[in-house]
Amino acid sequence: MLLDTEELLVPFELFPWFRQATIEQLSDVQWPAPNHLYWPQLDADLSVESIRDPSSFPLVSKVNV
Repeated sequence: MLLDTEELLVPFELFPWFRQATIEQLSDVQWPAPNHLYWPQLDADLSVESIRDPSSFPLVSKVNV
């Protein structure tokens, strides 16, 4: 993804909620604040910093299997 002049990678392994998304859904991204991205069709919010450094934002699920 190109954010201003910075290229950010959003690998499906680290951001699995994008894996089943269509190109249209992925392309419909808003940048409402300098450190905030929003995909309205997916109801997904991410901080830009979590894309830059995903290891600082580990995925944690509280769902009991």
